[in-house]
Amino acid sequence: MLMSFTLAVLYTVGVNAQSNGDWYIGTGDIANKAWTDWSIAPTIGYGLTDDLMVGVNVSQADSTVEMELDFHARYYYKGYFAYLETKGANTDDLKVGVGKMFMFHKGMYVDPKIVYDVNAKTTNLMLGVGLKFCKY
Repeated sequence: MLMSFTLAVLYTVGVNAQSNGDWYIGTGDIANKAWTDWSIAPTIGYGLTDDLMVGVNVSQADSTVEMELDFHARYYYKGYFAYLETKGANTDDLKVGVGKMFMFHKGMYVDPKIVYDVNAKTTNLMLGVGLKFCKY
């Protein structure tokens, strides 16, 4: 069902350009999770240049685990982006991927991406949603 929704969105939404000074507020990965494992993992990002966005994701699996900061960066090229994520400053938990951000309805976006986890040696489809605030 989630994959069908993603494909429908891919066919019906347009793409907006990335700009220096844009802010992004959204979720972490909402795909590949059992409904009992869903949690709020807010993400905030900032466009440093027209092609580079950096951000941080705050996550906590449950009350028995400490809160973690995951840092990520995206480099945009011709409507697609290269993705890099690490847990804290630990490069052992490195994730790399590619994706595309689709904008729809006044700054709302969906960003499907294929991500390779270097440590676990797995490839996953990830899906984030959020809001883009443009500088004017």
